[in-house]
Amino acid sequence: MWKKPWGYREGATIAAGLLLTGILLQGSVGKIDWELLSWPVNIILLLVYIIVLAMVSGLSGRIYLFRWLGSYAAAVTSLAAVVVMTVIMGLIRQTGPQTVSGVAPWLGFSQMLSAWPFALLFTWLITVLGLTAFRHLYPFRWRNIPFLLNHLGLFVAVVAAVLGNADLQRLKMTTVVGKAEWRAYDEAGQQSELPLAIELQHFTIDEYPPKLMLIDNGTGKVLPEGKPEHLLLGSGEQEGQLADWRIRVVRQMAESARVATEDTVKFVAFHSIGATYAVYIEADNRLTGVRREGWVSCGSFLFPYKALRLDEQVSLVMPEREPQRFASDVKLYTQSGRKLEAVIEVNRPLTVEGWKVYQLSYDESKGKWSDISVFELVRDPWLPLVYSGIWMLIAGAVWMFVTASKRKEEQL
Repeated sequence: MWKKPWGYREGATIAAGLLLTGILLQGSVGKIDWELLSWPVNIILLLVYIIVLAMVSGLSGRIYLFRWLGSYAAAVTSLAAVVVMTVIMGLIRQTGPQTVSGVAPWLGFSQMLSAWPFALLFTWLITVLGLTAFRHLYPFRWRNIPFLLNHLGLFVAVVAAVLGNADLQRLKMTTVVGKAEWRAYDEAGQQSELPLAIELQHFTIDEYPPKLMLIDNGTGKVLPEGKPEHLLLGSGEQEGQLADWRIRVVRQMAESARVATEDTVKFVAFHSIGATYAVYIEADNRLTGVRREGWVSCGSFLFPYKALRLDEQVSLVMPEREPQRFASDVKLYTQSGRKLEAVIEVNRPLTVEGWKVYQLSYDESKGKWSDISVFELVRDPWLPLVYSGIWMLIAGAVWMFVTASKRKEEQL
């Protein structure tokens, strides 16, 4: 080993050495603090790194190690090492050293993206990638453009994603109807004052139709266990079968209030905050002939739910309605003086001045009557550079496909 030309054994040895070095660093100094690489440290580090790569590429004719780093064997072994670490990351829950037991936390494998072993092997990979691109950059040839686009595109996308991680801001903002909010909090609870404010105008939820289900009176589990059945409610009168019970919906009230009388509970129309969905049911057991009737409701934050006891074993219930879509009508005010109105909903974020505003949650206890909306605000200033690298990759792939097709035509 270590006899020229170097091959895969030397590459595997270098990978093992970097892994061992990373483990020693992890055990002695702890995980990498990416906040230390925030702007402008990351851009300075990137410029220095590119200059060093250019110098190493220029000296590759004199120093064998530098020349070998741009070889196929170096590329394969570095890529294999990172792939192995990525597989380990997928097999170990990525949480934190305090929640995972065993050797993994000490090695940093429970926080792989901040672990020294992964960082060193990843740096080796992008160094090989960068040197390979530099080697084909000079002297410049037009036929090398697809190769350069692919390798430089991957280099730009990956490096920008890693260094930009320190500048990534992911904050949570809770807004109340009628009040402008400009303060948000990170995962550690640290408050940040943003260059934009959000005023919640109205929060709305579109819910799936209500449904009726049978539950076991003893266990409270939905029946049949393992494969629960339900009767989806529509408009007007309807009938359906649940187990041995024939269910007939006599009356439906989308907005109602629960009223207790001396001997029973009934529901009346109530078109206000906290209204609940209620139906009047007639149920007949086809085996025993038992007949039951009464109100069933899913309840709300203002009124408790109402079940209909059919016999000693089962009761008829209406689960809470599931949200189909929830959205917030908002006004946004920016520090630059912009004012705009928008609707923010799940999977349809709003982009404004470098920030993406996502609909995250609401006051689930109040459901569709919620006067609170929670947003996630994300800012990643390096994202355009990541996209540029991806577009370079796509352009290189298309170029290679076109040139390959032309060569085949010329050969024919």
